[in-house]
Amino acid sequence: MMNGVAVAGSIEVTLPSEFHPGWNRLPGVRVEGRNLTIDSAEYFFRLESHSWLVADWEKVLTELIPVDETTDSAVEQLALNFIRAHAKPTSDPALVLRTAYDVYGYLFRSDRLDSAGLPHVTTDHLRMLHEAATLMALNKVELDGHISNIGPCWFFPAATSVVFGLDDEEGRMLDELYHGAWFNEHRRIESIKAHAALGGRLVHGCQAAADQTGGVVAPYGATMTTFRQDLEAFKKGWIAQVYAHRVEFVD
Repeated sequence: MMNGVAVAGSIEVTLPSEFHPGWNRLPGVRVEGRNLTIDSAEYFFRLESHSWLVADWEKVLTELIPVDETTDSAVEQLALNFIRAHAKPTSDPALVLRTAYDVYGYLFRSDRLDSAGLPHVTTDHLRMLHEAATLMALNKVELDGHISNIGPCWFFPAATSVVFGLDDEEGRMLDELYHGAWFNEHRRIESIKAHAALGGRLVHGCQAAADQTGGVVAPYGATMTTFRQDLEAFKKGWIAQVYAHRVEFVD
């Protein structure tokens, strides 16, 4: 599955709750209750970087989330200042996954459903978003816009259809929730602050509609022109590889 890059070893992490057993359908992923193991050589399409930027989630919760933007300091500037002061590079992907689990557990929490105006969205959908977004945190884009790390969860509808047995319509709906429909302005501000724990801001390749172009937590200042060009060069073939692991369910 790798794009000409030989990578040995595996990523092992124990998370606070059990992941869906359907993750075992993706190459290189093994889920056993709360234990998640990823074989890097099987899982990633491209793995060129072994370093991520993270900040302590509890510090984000207590020192950034409660702070309001002002006419002198927009929320993006608050997040950037926090990242500069508190984020540190790590070569431990398990730490990235644990941090992402906290970030997305916060963003996709069920107490927001009542006020979201999305009656078709259930707590099951939030679990899907939470788990898939946690794995997406291993993706990475560099400052020059080059995408250095890419796994199956970049292609949100494809990956979730394999893992959770979704049809095309529900897969697209979940992707739409991930890249925007869940967020009003208040929630967008929450998202900007929360993603400081993962060292950047959430950037989507999609335009007006979900089209499998995915997203990544990108460093502030990353070149988006190169990002778009890189996406277009690889996505079709790798989406097809993810869909190849889909199981068709018959009622």
